[in-house]
Amino acid sequence: MHLVLFLIFACLCLAGALNLLFQRHPINSALSLIVVMTSLAVLYLLLGAEFLALAQIIVYSGAIMVLFVFVIMLLNAGEEERTHGSRVAYIAGIPGVLALFGILTAVYLSQEKFLGTARIGEFLVTTGDLSRVLFRNLLLPFEVTSILILVAILGAVVLARKEH
Repeated sequence: MHLVLFLIFACLCLAGALNLLFQRHPINSALSLIVVMTSLAVLYLLLGAEFLALAQIIVYSGAIMVLFVFVIMLLNAGEEERTHGSRVAYIAGIPGVLALFGILTAVYLSQEKFLGTARIGEFLVTTGDLSRVLFRNLLLPFEVTSILILVAILGAVVLARKEH
């Protein structure tokens, strides 16, 4: 079962990353990035890293993506034309999803006892140990990342400001 879930969410992650690159509108790219980040969180969950999976969803899929969408909407000075969806999604997306679902269902039903299980190491890391490493040993990179995000927001505000 782990292998099937891994394949589903790995394919979803790759499809979201490719969609991120090929989208014309930045909001659609940001939504594709949310799909990638959420798929990565599920992959972390399959590896047994529950804390990392929840941090991925809370920090990246939540806070950072809200920040990205805010900056994109702030920088988007012109009007955006309305579209009725992508033709690629209708032509390749729906049959592709149905084919992928059929293949995964057939593999799961025919090879259920041969799929195996995922196994992680013998290490048990508590949240306290993780927080000690994060806020003692890695405090400087953690804070530098926060400052870089703040500088990026200020840069977006300066670029979006209209000159009179």
